[in-house]
Amino acid sequence: MQTKEMEYLKSFKDVCKKINSSLDYGEVLDVIAENTVRLLGVKACSIYLLDQDRKQWRVSASHGLSDAYIRKGPISLEKSISECLTGTWVWIPDATSDPRIQYPEKAKREGIASILSVPIYVRENIIGVLRIYCSEPREFSDLDNEFISGLTDLGGIGIENARMYDHLKLDHEKLIRDVHQWFEFGQAH
Repeated sequence: MQTKEMEYLKSFKDVCKKINSSLDYGEVLDVIAENTVRLLGVKACSIYLLDQDRKQWRVSASHGLSDAYIRKGPISLEKSISECLTGTWVWIPDATSDPRIQYPEKAKREGIASILSVPIYVRENIIGVLRIYCSEPREFSDLDNEFISGLTDLGGIGIENARMYDHLKLDHEKLIRDVHQWFEFGQAH
């Protein structure tokens, strides 16, 4: 196996370990963002998830971006690479002039030349995007694309695991409260 392939395999292993050891999807997404930047040699990576109203993206993880860029303002679904909501990978070769970029002047100040935006699925539903930021134009190889695709799949799995755990935990807590209420009710009568 060649070196780059081995690095990608090790990265998948790191992400899988994190998914297996943590029910905090934020930790899983942080590992994905960090590995994306390190292995692809790009400027930065961020992971946005849909908010509850499905009107905005909210930053859930990032690596390599300044706090000022991360806090630049709300990220509208309609104004920020909306094609990803159809399941399409979107390559923006010039982030400083493309009309699909909501904050082109801030991208320029951040040193972002181009952006690759990839949807993240849980089952058949798009729940977020992985955005890769490059400081100069570049091409992604087929191997890079497979790596990116695998990371987004792992991210979806990690998010789904954490959400299922949270739901089970809430259901368990509600059941305990109900049992206590019934017990107290029974003692009162």
